[in-house]
Amino acid sequence: VGLLYREGYFRQHLNADGWQQERYPALDPHAMPLSLMRGDDGAPLQIEVDLAGISCSAQIWLAQVGRIPLLLLDCDVEANGPDERGVTNRLYGGGSEHRLRQEIVLGVGGVRALEAAGYDADVFHSNEGHAGFMSFERIRRLVGDAGVTFEEAIEAVRAGTVFTTHTPVPAGIDVYDATTMEHYFARLAEELGITFTELMALGRTPTDDAEAGFNMAVMGFRLSGKSNGVSKLHGYVSRSIFAPLWPAVPEDEIPIGSVTNGVHLPTWLGPEMAEVLDRRFPPEWAESGGGRWDRVQQIPDAELWRARDRARERLVYFVRERLRGQVMERGASESEAGWTDDVFDPGVLTIGFARRFAPYKRGTLLLSDVERLKRLLTSGDRPIQVVLAGKAHPLDDPGKELIRQLVHFAADPEVRGRFAFIEDYDMEVARVLTSGSDVWLNNPRRPMEASGTSGMKAALNGVINVSVLDGWWDECYDGRNGWAIGTVDTFSDHDYQDRVEASALYDLLERDVVPRFYDRPEGPVPRRWIERVKTSVETLGPFVTADRMVRDYVTDLYEPAAALEKALTADGLKPTRELAAWKARVRSAWSEIKVLNVEGAIAPAELGEARVVSATVRTGELSTDDILVQLAHGPVGANGELVQPSMGEMIATHCADGTCTYEGSFDATSPGLYGFAVRVLPSHPSLSSQMDLGLVAWA
Repeated sequence: VGLLYREGYFRQHLNADGWQQERYPALDPHAMPLSLMRGDDGAPLQIEVDLAGISCSAQIWLAQVGRIPLLLLDCDVEANGPDERGVTNRLYGGGSEHRLRQEIVLGVGGVRALEAAGYDADVFHSNEGHAGFMSFERIRRLVGDAGVTFEEAIEAVRAGTVFTTHTPVPAGIDVYDATTMEHYFARLAEELGITFTELMALGRTPTDDAEAGFNMAVMGFRLSGKSNGVSKLHGYVSRSIFAPLWPAVPEDEIPIGSVTNGVHLPTWLGPEMAEVLDRRFPPEWAESGGGRWDRVQQIPDAELWRARDRARERLVYFVRERLRGQVMERGASESEAGWTDDVFDPGVLTIGFARRFAPYKRGTLLLSDVERLKRLLTSGDRPIQVVLAGKAHPLDDPGKELIRQLVHFAADPEVRGRFAFIEDYDMEVARVLTSGSDVWLNNPRRPMEASGTSGMKAALNGVINVSVLDGWWDECYDGRNGWAIGTVDTFSDHDYQDRVEASALYDLLERDVVPRFYDRPEGPVPRRWIERVKTSVETLGPFVTADRMVRDYVTDLYEPAAALEKALTADGLKPTRELAAWKARVRSAWSEIKVLNVEGAIAPAELGEARVVSATVRTGELSTDDILVQLAHGPVGANGELVQPSMGEMIATHCADGTCTYEGSFDATSPGLYGFAVRVLPSHPSLSSQMDLGLVAWA
């Protein structure tokens, strides 16, 4: 479910100074592969949402994307006033309140659109907070229709909700001030039987004050039973960013997992590489996920190199054509644009770089040492050529300045035949660049790239990644399937970090990447380069596809969420009511939980040595069924901490007067100083994770 933006994002045009200009062409849905959804009476299906007391209608367009129906909500209907018709005018258009109105239409209206279109969903997945208000609508329905309380409705909604955060930067998250939120949601709070302050608490952390805004990501985590980042590193970063939501929980156990992004293979596999792989993989392998990626090693070097040559040649002709159009659009004559006919060379090592131009992505890192770059570009025997593309956010002047600097450098007659910026980055440009380059460059400032997918598209085509160890590359780089720029070290001084990594990039190009590409002692085929191409395709191919990504979402998130939703909504929501009551009881009694005493030997251990530990736990009003007592054990670090401890359950052996004795044992898995610790967690079969309540009592 999404929004139908009548003006889309924008078309990019660069003026004579290289400054980005935006054009917003009007889109006619009747001229697009869309169909207007209609009811049984033939009239267009429409839903309505409340925007601060004003009714806003939206019609529903259907885009059939393969086997997947995509419902697009469109507020440009006659029933709406001018302000409401403009809600779905453009992506990232307008200010904060306009964005809030879009998110209300997407979230609240999306739930209503699914119902109007006849879908009965088990699991709702919100990508980032943009659709987060879907949970408000589902809670409202349960309170009104099922007669449950606000707290009970939250438990039912959380069970079947998955939330994915897509940004590692807190500033990239939508936050709305209390006044604006009250203007749009005071009536909802009244309808739910709660105060507006209670509603605002869903978008605040425990450390926020009464003036804090409503954070859409915080709401996403609070109202979902399963949540994730979009790469392993992003999961780690997200656990750090959102740790205040679980103040008592160790950071590595905060219940935010990860599912690394993937790309749709049939869309991004270029014709040259597709032809090669089709000869060795089973029929329809790209659609079925049936590729035997190890068979890439069986492809003759010369055959694979011919495919890479043809893809590069296609890119070169594309660059010439686009550059010619760009130059003439700025007023040059046919003869003045003639120099574009000879730019780039089908036989030269080609570096591609294309993405959104945000400052943290460091699109101008290559310009850090202009003279060094010029030597690489103009080398007589081992030159390189660089093609770049990308758009900056319309309001991001620093991002636009990066583009301007690149365009100015590309205009230098000394390098303009080897360095080009392609305007109006879109899927067509992306497909040519990610299939025709030899090297895909990615140099964000770690760890600010949540995942990144352009390098995945390139990898499928035998393009080798040269990237900072950030996003997906951090978990996929193995030392043989590409190159890493710098190390995992980060510095608080960004200028210093940029200088260090720019130098590392130049060293990498000069000492390894360029020599390997031109090393051809046995003829025209660069054997060592093709060796790395094969390793890249073999190791990355099965991982970077959307086929793998969707499978991970299904097995790790969707199926568990669907099972829990089914269990909690059975028997007229009785399990939901019981879970909400249990959580309230545990929260009110948790302050009484204490580990009073722990007994066990503390000494260097022999490998495999068995040890027994006992603990006395005050349970207060809670029973042994309400809690889980765990024994953590592992090697002891230099600061007395347990290093990657293993967890085991302790068993209650005796209880009296609100106090229980627990016993557990472990085998030392490594020699030397080996320690243990005891902790208590809430325990209930319907919790989405052990850390769901964020309550932990340590010895």
